[in-house]
Amino acid sequence: MELYDTQVTSRLLLGTAQYPSPAVLADAIRESGTEVVTVSLRRESADGSGAGFWDGLRGRGLRILPNTAGCHSVQEAVTTAHMAREIFGTPWIKLEVIGHADTLQPDVFALVEAARVLASEGFAVFPYTTDDLVVGEKLIEAGCEVLMPWGAPIGSGQGLRNPDALRAMRAHFPGVPLIVDAGIGRPSDAARAMELGMDAVLLNTAVARAGDPVGMAGAMARAVEAGHAGYRADPMEPRDMAVPSTPLLGLAELA
Repeated sequence: MELYDTQVTSRLLLGTAQYPSPAVLADAIRESGTEVVTVSLRRESADGSGAGFWDGLRGRGLRILPNTAGCHSVQEAVTTAHMAREIFGTPWIKLEVIGHADTLQPDVFALVEAARVLASEGFAVFPYTTDDLVVGEKLIEAGCEVLMPWGAPIGSGQGLRNPDALRAMRAHFPGVPLIVDAGIGRPSDAARAMELGMDAVLLNTAVARAGDPVGMAGAMARAVEAGHAGYRADPMEPRDMAVPSTPLLGLAELA
């Protein structure tokens, strides 16, 4: 998988918030096999109190994808992205501009505007967006080379609420990396997303809040691999009626 001219082997991207301890987070990252982790700017404060957390990730050779979580306006998101680039030393940014307090649905109008500003300033923008085709087109026109449609509201664990829309996005953007971001609750959700042709899955809560985060990280990694392999194998289409696996012709006739 290629993301902004960077080759990435693992198709599972992992968030780093809400884990019971740094040790559990480290074990989950290792078990997941991920190469890209998302980090909120709030985990690295101006007084340096987050240095241990940041150094721990950096020492593992991981690709850091800072995010603008919690931003509700274009200016707030752009300013946060600038700070993240300076602190983490990367042009990659997961762009979030929240428009609805309860569902955390993106404000797609502000999202497109912020993406246009950041792309013009050399950022590699990973926009957290809805599964709307027109919004996706506007984001591509703004300079995004990756789209990150939601599966369901952040942290809800509802899985894929609109698989038909994700399938339509895959057909409409055949050459654009699509990463399902938000809503994944179970390994079956991750596998389903990949079976629809998504290029990767980004998740956090499903692993961090599991009874066994390390075990769930491994399960998610295997689900992503299985779903991707299944998609590439061109699975059969569902049928309305049963079709016998054993041919009827040539069967013995018993008197």
